[in-house]
Amino acid sequence: MGKYASARNFGFGKQLAYAGREALRAYYADGHYGSVAAHSDRWNQFAHWAKAQGIRDLARVDQQATLERYAAHVASRVQDQAISVQYGQNLISTVNVTLAALRGDDRVRLSPAQAVGRRSQVRTQAPGSLDRARVSQAATALRAAGLGRAAAVLELARDFGVRREEAVKADLGRWSWEAERHGAVNVQDGTKGGRDAPRWVPMTDQGRETLASALATRPAGSPNLIAPHETYAQLAIARESELNRAREILQAHGLPGYHDARAAYACSRYQTLTGRASPVVSGQRPTATERESDRSARQVIAEELGHGRLDVVAAYIGGR
Repeated sequence: MGKYASARNFGFGKQLAYAGREALRAYYADGHYGSVAAHSDRWNQFAHWAKAQGIRDLARVDQQATLERYAAHVASRVQDQAISVQYGQNLISTVNVTLAALRGDDRVRLSPAQAVGRRSQVRTQAPGSLDRARVSQAATALRAAGLGRAAAVLELARDFGVRREEAVKADLGRWSWEAERHGAVNVQDGTKGGRDAPRWVPMTDQGRETLASALATRPAGSPNLIAPHETYAQLAIARESELNRAREILQAHGLPGYHDARAAYACSRYQTLTGRASPVVSGQRPTATERESDRSARQVIAEELGHGRLDVVAAYIGGR
């Protein structure tokens, strides 16, 4: 039990972020300042997520179930490549430590490696979203279910190769202007790590249809898919958010998630750039005479996906 009169959050305080920090200080006996600071920073992310789930007092909820739900959220962020596998594991480790500090025991915990998983560095299965008709069918089903913005995110990921957060936060009006002026759009909003280097993605006929549909779906008074009265977390992260409610429909259409559509974009671009199917689709690695065009295509795709390393592209289109 903590040092405060309130029983909320095991007596460490009414605010979850504050309670975790105080519990960590007590746990480390007011020492190990670097560890306390690092854990506190990562715990704040859990506290933010928990608030979006409507959780105010950890003592009054099933902590193991809550930890498992948070781990699923972290795993989805790793899959979307919003964060690295290592950082995802660190987030789970921090919750393990902080829950132990709050509870006074370590009976509630998860293995970080098992919870977050290890994303394969080389894709071995073609993305389901490569079938554009399947994507259209899933989008139609989402709109019929009143999940129009989830449909827009799916289609934007498929036709522009953007991450989920990038699709949600994209300034669609600016994209429309850039498409008309440059024949391409510059992905700047919601990027991983806040990267602001130019990232131009070419416009196609299908992309124009997708952008027009997203513009029609955009809430009134907003530059993107987030309504003026809501936050990104409410639309995309909270347990009952629109994007999470859409996952069942996506999976019913053979689409694992939004990231699958991003991989499909990469495979389609490879086909366009080289004139042949990507290795994960063809089942064959480039021949000696194809290696130069393969490398050139991977460089273009890496830039369009917002990656700084060429080797990461193998996770989308297969190995070299």
